[in-house]
Amino acid sequence: MSDLWTSAEIADATGGAVSAPFAVSGVAFDSREVGAGDLFVAMKGETTDGHRFIDKAFAQGAAGAIVSEPVDYPHVLVADSAAALEALGRASRKRSSAKIIGVTGSVGKTGTKEALFHALERACPGGVHRSVKSYNNHVGVPLSLARMPRDAAYGVFEMGMNHAGELAALTRQVRPNVAIVTAIAPAHIEFFGTEEKIAEAKAEIFEGLEQGGTAIIPYDSPHVATLYGKAERHADHILTFGFSPEADIFVRDTVPAPGGGTLVTAALPGAELCFTVGAPGDHWVSNSLAVLAAVEALGGDLAAAGLALAEMPGLPGRGARRVLPVAGGEALLIDESYNANPLSMAATLKQLGREQADRRIAVLGGMRELGSRSTELHAALSQPLSENGVDYAILVGEEMAPLADALGGLVAFDHVPDAASATDLINKEMRAGDAILVKGSNGIGLSRLVAALGDAARDGDKD
Repeated sequence: MSDLWTSAEIADATGGAVSAPFAVSGVAFDSREVGAGDLFVAMKGETTDGHRFIDKAFAQGAAGAIVSEPVDYPHVLVADSAAALEALGRASRKRSSAKIIGVTGSVGKTGTKEALFHALERACPGGVHRSVKSYNNHVGVPLSLARMPRDAAYGVFEMGMNHAGELAALTRQVRPNVAIVTAIAPAHIEFFGTEEKIAEAKAEIFEGLEQGGTAIIPYDSPHVATLYGKAERHADHILTFGFSPEADIFVRDTVPAPGGGTLVTAALPGAELCFTVGAPGDHWVSNSLAVLAAVEALGGDLAAAGLALAEMPGLPGRGARRVLPVAGGEALLIDESYNANPLSMAATLKQLGREQADRRIAVLGGMRELGSRSTELHAALSQPLSENGVDYAILVGEEMAPLADALGGLVAFDHVPDAASATDLINKEMRAGDAILVKGSNGIGLSRLVAALGDAARDGDKD
Protein backbone atom coordinates (compact mmCIF):
# COMPACT_ATOMS: atom_id res chain seq x y z
CA MET A 1 0.00 0.00 0.00
CA SER A 2 1.51 3.33 -1.08
CA ASP A 3 1.90 6.31 1.21
CA LEU A 4 -0.76 8.99 1.05
CA TRP A 5 1.84 11.77 1.04
CA THR A 6 5.61 12.03 1.32
CA SER A 7 7.22 15.05 2.91
CA ALA A 8 8.65 16.05 -0.47
CA GLU A 9 5.17 15.99 -2.04
CA ILE A 10 3.75 18.03 0.82
CA ALA A 11 6.51 20.61 0.44
CA ASP A 12 6.01 20.74 -3.32
CA ALA A 13 2.24 21.27 -2.91
CA THR A 14 2.49 23.88 -0.15
CA GLY A 15 5.76 25.66 -0.95
CA GLY A 16 7.07 24.68 2.49
CA ALA A 17 10.44 23.51 3.77
CA VAL A 18 11.04 19.93 4.99
CA SER A 19 12.88 19.46 8.30
CA ALA A 20 13.47 15.74 7.75
CA PRO A 21 12.01 13.15 5.34
CA PHE A 22 8.80 11.40 6.36
CA ALA A 23 5.71 9.80 4.85
CA VAL A 24 2.12 9.76 6.08
CA SER A 25 -0.96 7.58 5.60
CA GLY A 26 -3.61 10.06 6.76
CA VAL A 27 -4.29 13.73 7.53
CA ALA A 28 -5.88 15.41 10.58
CA PHE A 29 -6.17 18.93 11.96
CA ASP A 30 -7.75 17.93 15.28
CA SER A 31 -5.16 16.42 17.60
CA ARG A 32 -7.87 14.25 19.16
CA GLU A 33 -8.33 12.50 15.82
CA VAL A 34 -4.66 11.87 15.06
CA GLY A 35 -3.80 8.21 14.51
CA ALA A 36 -0.65 6.25 13.75
CA GLY A 37 1.05 7.47 10.57
CA ASP A 38 -1.01 10.66 10.22
CA LEU A 39 0.01 14.13 9.11
CA PHE A 40 -1.02 16.69 11.75
CA VAL A 41 -1.86 20.13 10.39
CA ALA A 42 -1.25 22.65 13.20
CA MET A 43 -3.51 25.61 12.48
CA LYS A 44 -3.91 28.87 14.37
CA GLY A 45 -7.51 29.92 15.03
CA GLU A 46 -9.27 32.68 16.91
CA THR A 47 -9.43 30.75 20.18
CA THR A 48 -6.70 28.13 19.96
CA ASP A 49 -3.41 27.25 18.32
CA GLY A 50 -2.75 23.76 16.99
CA HIS A 51 0.96 24.12 17.75
CA ARG A 52 0.05 23.71 21.43
CA PHE A 53 -0.96 20.13 20.68
CA ILE A 54 2.10 19.03 18.71
CA ASP A 55 3.40 16.84 21.54
CA LYS A 56 0.01 15.17 21.90
CA ALA A 57 -0.29 14.56 18.16
CA PHE A 58 3.09 12.83 17.95
CA ALA A 59 2.43 10.90 21.17
CA GLN A 60 -0.63 9.48 19.38
CA GLY A 61 1.46 8.38 16.42
CA ALA A 62 1.71 11.32 14.00
CA ALA A 63 4.45 10.76 11.43
CA GLY A 64 4.85 14.41 10.47
CA ALA A 65 3.27 17.84 10.70
CA ILE A 66 2.53 20.99 8.76
CA VAL A 67 3.47 23.94 10.96
CA SER A 68 3.95 27.69 10.69
CA GLU A 69 6.65 27.73 13.37
CA PRO A 70 9.52 25.24 13.85
CA VAL A 71 8.95 22.24 16.14
CA ASP A 72 11.11 19.37 17.38
CA TYR A 73 9.45 16.77 15.17
CA PRO A 74 9.52 15.95 11.43
CA HIS A 75 7.61 18.74 9.74
CA VAL A 76 7.02 20.94 6.73
CA LEU A 77 7.34 24.61 7.65
CA VAL A 78 4.92 26.96 5.85
CA ALA A 79 3.82 30.56 6.22
CA ASP A 80 0.17 29.69 6.84
CA SER A 81 -0.99 26.19 7.83
CA ALA A 82 -4.61 26.74 6.77
CA ALA A 83 -3.52 27.91 3.33
CA ALA A 84 -1.16 24.93 3.16
CA LEU A 85 -4.01 22.51 3.88
CA GLU A 86 -6.03 24.05 1.05
CA ALA A 87 -3.01 23.75 -1.25
CA LEU A 88 -2.62 20.09 -0.27
CA GLY A 89 -6.27 19.49 -1.05
CA ARG A 90 -5.89 21.08 -4.47
CA ALA A 91 -2.81 18.95 -5.14
CA SER A 92 -4.76 15.82 -4.19
CA ARG A 93 -7.53 16.73 -6.61
CA LYS A 94 -5.01 17.48 -9.37
CA ARG A 95 -3.24 14.13 -9.09
CA SER A 96 -6.45 12.07 -8.81
CA SER A 97 -8.09 10.25 -11.70
CA ALA A 98 -11.19 9.54 -9.58
CA LYS A 99 -14.66 10.55 -10.69
CA ILE A 100 -15.69 13.26 -8.25
CA ILE A 101 -19.17 14.03 -6.95
CA GLY A 102 -20.05 17.18 -5.00
CA VAL A 103 -23.18 17.30 -2.83
CA THR A 104 -24.91 20.34 -1.36
CA GLY A 105 -28.40 21.36 -0.31
CA SER A 106 -30.30 22.90 2.58
CA VAL A 107 -31.30 19.44 3.82
CA GLY A 108 -30.22 15.90 3.03
CA LYS A 109 -26.66 16.52 1.89
CA THR A 110 -24.95 14.36 4.53
CA GLY A 111 -27.45 11.53 4.10
CA THR A 112 -27.17 11.71 0.32
CA LYS A 113 -23.38 11.76 0.52
CA GLU A 114 -23.39 8.66 2.73
CA ALA A 115 -25.96 6.86 0.58
CA LEU A 116 -23.99 7.63 -2.57
CA PHE A 117 -20.81 6.34 -0.93
CA HIS A 118 -22.51 3.03 -0.11
CA ALA A 119 -24.11 2.82 -3.57
CA LEU A 120 -20.74 3.19 -5.31
CA GLU A 121 -18.85 1.11 -2.75
CA ARG A 122 -21.22 -1.82 -3.33
CA ALA A 123 -19.96 -2.12 -6.92
CA CYS A 124 -16.40 -0.90 -6.26
CA PRO A 125 -15.30 -2.19 -2.84
CA GLY A 126 -12.47 -0.15 -1.33
CA GLY A 127 -12.43 2.26 -4.25
CA VAL A 128 -14.64 5.04 -2.91
CA HIS A 129 -13.53 7.97 -0.76
CA ARG A 130 -15.84 10.43 0.96
CA SER A 131 -15.74 13.30 3.39
CA VAL A 132 -16.41 12.13 6.92
CA LYS A 133 -18.78 13.60 9.50
CA SER A 134 -20.03 16.95 8.19
CA TYR A 135 -16.63 18.23 7.12
CA ASN A 136 -18.13 20.54 4.51
CA ASN A 137 -16.67 24.01 5.11
CA HIS A 138 -13.53 25.97 4.19
CA VAL A 139 -11.41 23.69 6.41
CA GLY A 140 -13.30 20.40 6.15
CA VAL A 141 -13.41 20.29 2.35
CA PRO A 142 -9.64 20.66 1.79
CA LEU A 143 -9.04 18.16 4.61
CA SER A 144 -11.33 15.66 2.90
CA LEU A 145 -9.60 16.25 -0.42
CA ALA A 146 -6.16 15.84 1.14
CA ARG A 147 -7.24 12.49 2.60
CA MET A 148 -8.30 11.04 -0.76
CA PRO A 149 -6.20 7.96 -1.65
CA ARG A 150 -4.06 8.17 -4.77
CA ASP A 151 -5.89 5.28 -6.42
CA ALA A 152 -9.48 6.15 -5.47
CA ALA A 153 -11.99 5.42 -8.23
CA TYR A 154 -14.62 7.78 -6.80
CA GLY A 155 -14.65 10.72 -4.40
CA VAL A 156 -17.84 12.00 -2.78
CA PHE A 157 -17.61 15.41 -1.13
CA GLU A 158 -20.18 17.31 0.91
CA MET A 159 -20.13 21.10 0.62
CA GLY A 160 -21.99 23.56 2.82
CA MET A 161 -22.28 27.31 3.12
CA ASN A 162 -23.98 30.09 5.05
CA HIS A 163 -22.86 33.07 2.95
CA ALA A 164 -22.89 33.83 -0.76
CA GLY A 165 -19.61 32.97 -2.47
CA GLU A 166 -18.55 30.23 -0.03
CA LEU A 167 -19.75 27.39 -2.21
CA ALA A 168 -18.15 28.88 -5.30
CA ALA A 169 -14.77 28.75 -3.55
CA LEU A 170 -15.27 25.17 -2.35
CA THR A 171 -16.52 23.77 -5.66
CA ARG A 172 -13.47 25.16 -7.46
CA GLN A 173 -11.33 23.10 -5.08
CA VAL A 174 -13.42 19.94 -5.51
CA ARG A 175 -13.96 20.35 -9.29
CA PRO A 176 -16.76 17.77 -9.44
CA ASN A 177 -17.70 15.68 -12.45
CA VAL A 178 -21.20 15.47 -10.97
CA ALA A 179 -22.77 18.15 -8.74
CA ILE A 180 -25.96 17.51 -6.72
CA VAL A 181 -28.33 19.96 -5.05
CA THR A 182 -30.62 17.93 -2.77
CA ALA A 183 -33.23 20.50 -1.75
CA ILE A 184 -33.71 24.18 -0.95
CA ALA A 185 -35.13 25.28 2.42
CA PRO A 186 -34.90 28.37 4.65
CA ALA A 187 -31.78 27.11 6.43
CA HIS A 188 -29.36 30.02 7.12
CA ILE A 189 -32.05 32.42 5.86
CA GLU A 190 -30.78 34.86 8.51
CA PHE A 191 -27.79 35.47 6.23
CA PHE A 192 -29.68 35.54 2.91
CA GLY A 193 -33.10 37.08 3.49
CA THR A 194 -35.01 34.93 0.98
CA GLU A 195 -35.11 31.33 -0.19
CA GLU A 196 -34.41 32.55 -3.71
CA LYS A 197 -31.05 33.90 -2.59
CA ILE A 198 -30.34 30.58 -0.84
CA ALA A 199 -31.08 28.78 -4.12
CA GLU A 200 -28.71 31.12 -5.95
CA ALA A 201 -25.97 30.41 -3.41
CA LYS A 202 -26.51 26.64 -3.57
CA ALA A 203 -26.36 26.80 -7.37
CA GLU A 204 -22.76 28.01 -7.05
CA ILE A 205 -21.80 24.32 -6.83
CA PHE A 206 -22.24 24.10 -10.62
CA GLU A 207 -19.51 26.72 -11.19
CA GLY A 208 -16.80 24.17 -10.44
CA LEU A 209 -18.04 21.41 -12.76
CA GLU A 210 -15.42 19.81 -14.94
CA GLN A 211 -15.85 19.68 -18.70
CA GLY A 212 -18.52 17.12 -19.56
CA GLY A 213 -19.97 17.47 -16.05
CA THR A 214 -23.51 16.74 -14.92
CA ALA A 215 -25.75 18.88 -12.71
CA ILE A 216 -28.42 17.06 -10.66
CA ILE A 217 -31.38 19.18 -9.60
CA PRO A 218 -34.54 18.62 -7.47
CA TYR A 219 -37.41 19.02 -9.93
CA ASP A 220 -40.06 19.43 -7.22
CA SER A 221 -38.31 22.46 -5.71
CA PRO A 222 -40.05 25.81 -6.24
CA HIS A 223 -36.59 27.07 -7.14
CA VAL A 224 -35.94 24.58 -9.92
CA ALA A 225 -35.81 27.37 -12.53
CA THR A 226 -33.07 29.20 -10.62
CA LEU A 227 -31.04 26.02 -10.23
CA TYR A 228 -31.59 24.98 -13.84
CA GLY A 229 -30.63 28.40 -15.18
CA LYS A 230 -27.32 28.29 -13.33
CA ALA A 231 -26.67 24.69 -14.34
CA GLU A 232 -27.20 25.52 -18.01
CA ARG A 233 -24.27 27.92 -17.86
CA HIS A 234 -21.82 25.41 -16.39
CA ALA A 235 -23.00 21.82 -17.01
CA ASP A 236 -22.86 19.78 -20.19
CA HIS A 237 -25.64 17.53 -18.87
CA ILE A 238 -28.55 18.16 -16.49
CA LEU A 239 -30.64 15.51 -14.71
CA THR A 240 -33.68 16.32 -12.60
CA PHE A 241 -35.17 14.07 -9.93
CA GLY A 242 -38.39 14.10 -7.95
CA PHE A 243 -41.89 12.76 -7.47
CA SER A 244 -43.23 14.53 -10.56
CA PRO A 245 -43.37 12.38 -13.74
CA GLU A 246 -41.86 15.36 -15.56
CA ALA A 247 -38.52 14.79 -13.81
CA ASP A 248 -35.82 12.80 -15.60
CA ILE A 249 -35.73 10.36 -12.67
CA PHE A 250 -39.04 10.05 -10.84
CA VAL A 251 -41.10 7.84 -8.58
CA ARG A 252 -43.69 5.69 -10.32
CA ASP A 253 -44.93 4.05 -7.15
CA THR A 254 -44.15 3.60 -3.47
CA VAL A 255 -45.26 0.97 -0.97
CA PRO A 256 -44.39 0.91 2.75
CA ALA A 257 -41.73 -1.72 3.42
CA PRO A 258 -41.36 -3.85 6.55
CA GLY A 259 -39.26 -2.08 9.18
CA GLY A 260 -40.35 1.41 8.20
CA GLY A 261 -38.60 1.80 4.83
CA THR A 262 -40.14 2.23 1.39
CA LEU A 263 -40.38 -0.03 -1.65
CA VAL A 264 -39.86 2.29 -4.62
CA THR A 265 -40.38 1.88 -8.33
CA ALA A 266 -38.41 4.60 -10.10
CA ALA A 267 -38.26 5.54 -13.77
CA LEU A 268 -34.88 6.51 -15.18
CA PRO A 269 -33.92 7.53 -18.71
CA GLY A 270 -34.26 4.26 -20.62
CA ALA A 271 -34.76 2.04 -17.55
CA GLU A 272 -36.97 1.26 -14.57
CA LEU A 273 -35.70 0.15 -11.18
CA CYS A 274 -37.53 -1.40 -8.23
CA PHE A 275 -35.63 -1.10 -4.95
CA THR A 276 -36.07 -0.60 -1.23
CA VAL A 277 -35.00 2.46 0.72
CA GLY A 278 -34.11 1.17 4.16
CA ALA A 279 -34.39 4.52 5.96
CA PRO A 280 -38.01 5.67 6.52
CA GLY A 281 -39.57 8.82 5.08
CA ASP A 282 -40.35 10.56 1.80
CA HIS A 283 -37.23 12.69 2.25
CA TRP A 284 -35.11 9.52 2.05
CA VAL A 285 -36.98 8.47 -1.10
CA SER A 286 -36.06 11.84 -2.60
CA ASN A 287 -32.43 11.42 -1.51
CA SER A 288 -32.37 7.98 -3.14
CA LEU A 289 -33.45 9.49 -6.47
CA ALA A 290 -30.54 11.94 -6.31
CA VAL A 291 -28.23 8.99 -5.64
CA LEU A 292 -29.59 7.07 -8.63
CA ALA A 293 -29.20 10.16 -10.80
CA ALA A 294 -25.53 10.40 -9.82
CA VAL A 295 -24.91 6.68 -10.43
CA GLU A 296 -26.62 7.03 -13.81
CA ALA A 297 -24.46 10.06 -14.69
CA LEU A 298 -21.30 8.18 -13.70
CA GLY A 299 -22.24 5.09 -15.70
CA GLY A 300 -22.30 3.08 -12.48
CA ASP A 301 -24.14 -0.06 -11.44
CA LEU A 302 -27.76 0.88 -10.70
CA ALA A 303 -28.67 -2.58 -9.43
CA ALA A 304 -25.84 -2.48 -6.89
CA ALA A 305 -26.94 1.01 -5.87
CA GLY A 306 -30.46 -0.28 -5.23
CA LEU A 307 -29.14 -3.05 -2.99
CA ALA A 308 -27.01 -0.56 -1.04
CA LEU A 309 -29.99 1.75 -0.45
CA ALA A 310 -31.92 -1.15 1.06
CA GLU A 311 -29.09 -1.91 3.50
CA MET A 312 -28.31 1.63 4.61
CA PRO A 313 -29.61 2.44 8.10
CA GLY A 314 -30.39 5.89 9.45
CA LEU A 315 -27.35 7.93 10.51
CA PRO A 316 -26.70 9.09 14.09
CA GLY A 317 -28.45 12.43 14.46
CA ARG A 318 -30.04 12.02 11.04
CA GLY A 319 -32.67 9.34 11.35
CA ALA A 320 -30.99 6.56 13.35
CA ARG A 321 -33.59 4.40 15.09
CA ARG A 322 -33.21 2.56 18.36
CA VAL A 323 -35.56 0.42 20.41
CA LEU A 324 -35.40 1.35 24.10
CA PRO A 325 -36.43 -1.05 26.86
CA VAL A 326 -38.96 0.60 29.19
CA ALA A 327 -41.26 -0.68 31.90
CA GLY A 328 -43.72 -3.07 30.34
CA GLY A 329 -42.13 -3.24 26.89
CA GLU A 330 -40.26 -1.05 24.43
CA ALA A 331 -40.27 2.44 22.93
CA LEU A 332 -38.89 3.56 19.57
CA LEU A 333 -36.38 6.43 19.52
CA ILE A 334 -35.85 8.30 16.23
CA ASP A 335 -32.68 10.39 16.42
CA GLU A 336 -32.83 13.50 14.21
CA SER A 337 -30.93 15.61 16.73
CA TYR A 338 -28.14 16.89 14.49
CA ASN A 339 -29.95 19.67 12.66
CA ALA A 340 -33.32 21.19 11.84
CA ASN A 341 -35.01 23.64 9.51
CA PRO A 342 -38.70 24.04 8.57
CA LEU A 343 -38.53 21.61 5.63
CA SER A 344 -36.77 18.83 7.53
CA MET A 345 -39.03 19.33 10.55
CA ALA A 346 -42.12 18.87 8.38
CA ALA A 347 -40.65 15.79 6.66
CA THR A 348 -39.72 14.01 9.88
CA LEU A 349 -43.02 14.86 11.58
CA LYS A 350 -44.81 13.39 8.57
CA GLN A 351 -42.84 10.18 9.00
CA LEU A 352 -43.57 10.16 12.74
CA GLY A 353 -47.25 10.25 11.84
CA ARG A 354 -46.82 7.02 9.90
CA GLU A 355 -45.23 5.12 12.77
CA GLN A 356 -47.35 2.36 14.30
CA ALA A 357 -47.34 3.42 17.94
CA ASP A 358 -49.60 3.84 20.95
CA ARG A 359 -48.35 7.42 21.32
CA ARG A 360 -46.33 9.66 19.04
CA ILE A 361 -44.07 12.05 20.93
CA ALA A 362 -42.03 14.85 19.36
CA VAL A 363 -39.14 16.39 21.28
CA LEU A 364 -38.41 19.49 19.22
CA GLY A 365 -35.58 21.97 19.71
CA GLY A 366 -35.39 25.44 18.24
CA MET A 367 -34.32 26.06 14.65
CA ARG A 368 -31.34 28.40 14.40
CA GLU A 369 -30.31 31.01 11.80
CA LEU A 370 -33.85 31.87 10.67
CA GLY A 371 -33.36 35.60 11.24
CA SER A 372 -36.43 37.83 11.09
CA ARG A 373 -38.63 34.88 10.04
CA SER A 374 -37.87 32.86 13.17
CA THR A 375 -41.17 33.61 14.93
CA GLU A 376 -43.23 32.89 11.82
CA LEU A 377 -41.44 29.66 10.89
CA HIS A 378 -41.47 28.24 14.42
CA ALA A 379 -45.18 29.00 14.81
CA ALA A 380 -45.87 27.30 11.46
CA LEU A 381 -44.75 23.96 12.90
CA SER A 382 -48.14 23.75 14.61
CA GLN A 383 -49.58 22.51 11.31
CA PRO A 384 -47.35 19.44 10.74
CA LEU A 385 -47.55 18.64 14.46
CA SER A 386 -51.35 18.58 14.49
CA GLU A 387 -51.80 17.03 11.03
CA ASN A 388 -49.56 14.04 11.71
CA GLY A 389 -51.16 12.66 14.84
CA VAL A 390 -48.55 13.79 17.36
CA ASP A 391 -49.99 13.08 20.80
CA TYR A 392 -47.51 15.00 22.91
CA ALA A 393 -44.68 17.45 22.25
CA ILE A 394 -41.79 18.66 24.34
CA LEU A 395 -40.63 22.03 23.04
CA VAL A 396 -37.06 22.93 23.93
CA GLY A 397 -35.52 26.40 24.06
CA GLU A 398 -36.69 29.99 23.83
CA GLU A 399 -37.01 29.81 20.03
CA MET A 400 -39.96 27.46 20.54
CA ALA A 401 -42.10 30.07 22.36
CA PRO A 402 -43.98 31.06 19.15
CA LEU A 403 -44.85 27.41 18.55
CA ALA A 404 -46.08 27.06 22.12
CA ASP A 405 -48.36 30.06 21.53
CA ALA A 406 -49.58 28.71 18.17
CA LEU A 407 -50.33 25.20 19.41
CA GLY A 408 -52.94 26.24 21.93
CA GLY A 409 -55.05 23.12 22.48
CA LEU A 410 -54.13 21.44 19.17
CA VAL A 411 -51.51 19.15 20.71
CA ALA A 412 -50.63 18.48 24.34
CA PHE A 413 -47.19 19.92 25.05
CA ASP A 414 -44.67 21.13 27.60
CA HIS A 415 -42.21 23.94 26.94
CA VAL A 416 -38.84 23.59 28.71
CA PRO A 417 -35.75 25.82 28.65
CA ASP A 418 -33.03 23.36 27.69
CA ALA A 419 -32.00 19.82 26.74
CA ALA A 420 -31.34 18.81 30.35
CA SER A 421 -34.90 19.71 31.32
CA ALA A 422 -36.21 17.83 28.28
CA THR A 423 -34.18 14.77 29.28
CA ASP A 424 -35.69 14.76 32.77
CA LEU A 425 -39.18 15.16 31.34
CA ILE A 426 -38.96 12.46 28.66
CA ASN A 427 -37.54 10.03 31.22
CA LYS A 428 -40.67 10.59 33.31
CA GLU A 429 -43.12 10.55 30.40
CA MET A 430 -41.78 7.75 28.20
CA ARG A 431 -43.65 4.46 28.27
CA ALA A 432 -44.02 1.23 26.32
CA GLY A 433 -45.49 1.65 22.85
CA ASP A 434 -44.20 5.21 22.32
CA ALA A 435 -42.53 6.42 19.14
CA ILE A 436 -40.31 9.37 20.08
CA LEU A 437 -38.85 11.78 17.54
CA VAL A 438 -35.97 13.99 18.73
CA LYS A 439 -35.12 16.86 16.39
CA GLY A 440 -33.58 20.33 16.66
CA SER A 441 -30.68 22.49 15.59
CA ASN A 442 -27.36 21.10 16.78
CA GLY A 443 -26.74 24.02 19.10
CA ILE A 444 -29.79 23.09 21.19
CA GLY A 445 -27.92 20.00 22.38
CA LEU A 446 -30.58 17.35 21.93
CA SER A 447 -27.84 14.86 21.04
CA ARG A 448 -27.16 14.80 24.78
CA LEU A 449 -30.76 13.74 25.39
CA VAL A 450 -30.35 10.93 22.84
CA ALA A 451 -27.09 9.86 24.46
CA ALA A 452 -28.68 9.87 27.92
CA LEU A 453 -31.54 7.67 26.75
CA GLY A 454 -29.05 5.32 25.11
CA ASP A 455 -26.92 5.17 28.26
CA ALA A 456 -29.98 4.39 30.34
CA ALA A 457 -30.94 1.62 27.93
CA ARG A 458 -27.44 0.11 28.13
CA ASP A 459 -27.51 0.26 31.90
CA GLY A 460 -30.87 -1.46 31.84
CA ASP A 461 -29.46 -4.21 29.60
CA LYS A 462 -26.80 -4.92 32.23
CA ASP A 463 -29.29 -5.29 35.07
